[in-house]
Amino acid sequence: MSSADPITEFLSARVRAEAHKIDTAPVTLATADASGQPSARIVLLRGADPRGFAFFTNYTSRKGRELEANPRAALCIHWASLDEQIRIEGRVERLPADESDAYFNGRPRGSQLGAWASEQSQVLPSRETLEERYREIEKRFEGQPVTRPPHWGGFRIVPHRVEFWYGRPDRLHDRVIYVRDGDGWRIERLYP
Repeated sequence: MSSADPITEFLSARVRAEAHKIDTAPVTLATADASGQPSARIVLLRGADPRGFAFFTNYTSRKGRELEANPRAALCIHWASLDEQIRIEGRVERLPADESDAYFNGRPRGSQLGAWASEQSQVLPSRETLEERYREIEKRFEGQPVTRPPHWGGFRIVPHRVEFWYGRPDRLHDRVIYVRDGDGWRIERLYP
């Protein structure tokens, strides 16, 4: 590891992966509800900076409800062609409204309208119901900018543990973890 900070190390790893033409946005997000029942899905990582790792969603979706009830989560990133994996664990916080607005305003108009039309993770009676809702929203915002719905925005995972895994021959993989230690990070190596 060349950095004493895992986010700096992650940003370097992401640049390296992108140089190999890897799409670094898709990541696995794991959450758990208030009773501890886990669930995982792919989300798009839309930000990484010294504050943590950001993604966006409908706050009333299953993941949104789970994050509100149990504000801890994990990300798993796997770049198979590089034989690398990064695991991130931490507490979760909502992004400030201005950051969610800025991201939302940069999305394609169709995605903006879809955020209004979809009651994400709720039972949908028929595809036609969704398409009709979309048309209604399209008419509502005709000729004007689409504002961010109050039920949609960003979350940030503030990491307390980050692991970098590098595949090596004979299963002698390199595993290096950063564990939050006060204002800094403790770096340790794990057996593969």
